[in-house]
Amino acid sequence: MERRTIGAAALGVGAVGLGCMPMSWAYSASEQHGEGSLRTVHAALDSGTTLLDTADMYGPFTNELLLGRVLRERRHDAFVSTKCGLLVGETHIVANGRPRHVKRACDASLRRLQTEVIDLYQLHRADPEVPVEETWGAMAELVTAGKVRALGFCAVGARADRRAGSGSGIHETTIRQLERVQQVFPVSGVQAELSVWSREALRTLLPWCEARGVGFLAAMPLGNGYLTGTLTPGGGFEADDVRARHPRFTAEMMAANQPIVAGLRRVAQRHGSATPAQVALAWVLEQGRHVVPVPGTKKPHWARENAGADAVVLTAEDLTEISALPPARDSWD
Repeated sequence: MERRTIGAAALGVGAVGLGCMPMSWAYSASEQHGEGSLRTVHAALDSGTTLLDTADMYGPFTNELLLGRVLRERRHDAFVSTKCGLLVGETHIVANGRPRHVKRACDASLRRLQTEVIDLYQLHRADPEVPVEETWGAMAELVTAGKVRALGFCAVGARADRRAGSGSGIHETTIRQLERVQQVFPVSGVQAELSVWSREALRTLLPWCEARGVGFLAAMPLGNGYLTGTLTPGGGFEADDVRARHPRFTAEMMAANQPIVAGLRRVAQRHGSATPAQVALAWVLEQGRHVVPVPGTKKPHWARENAGADAVVLTAEDLTEISALPPARDSWD
């Protein structure tokens, strides 16, 4: 697989990463099986994927524990990215950016992951009660201590900004925070949503990263599974699945957005055995050499298919056709 470089720390990773969250958090609990997830991680590593993306809140904690079972055997094959800054309560999630918490969280993640160093340690969300510079300073001390190799920053979700009425100001809050922490310690990576049906990062956040040599980890590059073309409109989701409450996953909106999948399928057909998912990932890869899509999955065959997107080379005609696809609709429209 092609190698790409993340940020100022010049960390090399496979061009397509693996999002581990679905293995133990946010998606259909009935389909989360530990042994199957272990096979998925191994399949990804065997296919050339190196970046494994997790967080202490996934589970909580169980996602890191699962990865630790793989890393115990294959640490040299993997690039480990995990996150801190969010705590899961009984009814809601809260931010905690206090320096003492950050340092304790890092030590706990190292134990669960069964590793001596985290390659990329990301701030999952800035704590509104703590100056972001203080949180970032504590994270920088972890680099100095040799527990972390580089630091990353997760953007506020574009849809959350949209609900808050930011309009064209999507990601402006994140950029202001990035400018502040960059004065404390270099930002090596920024993680934010980017896909064929969620392109907000192209406006300001992606250019900010490119201009500063910062890597961009594209979260949800397959649109929570929609862009794979394998979901049936109206098929329903389990109550604990985030898509059950997602404004683009009502039966009406899934049907309305079918032209996007149809367009990806047309492009895929011009590339022999390529799939719509691989085309969607190839489009993300085309957005810059500093971009690494991180599709999430819990099935080995999807991990192998996603890794194969690296071999799909889109033509100018393909890119023009994808650019002309209609914007995604959701129940906020």
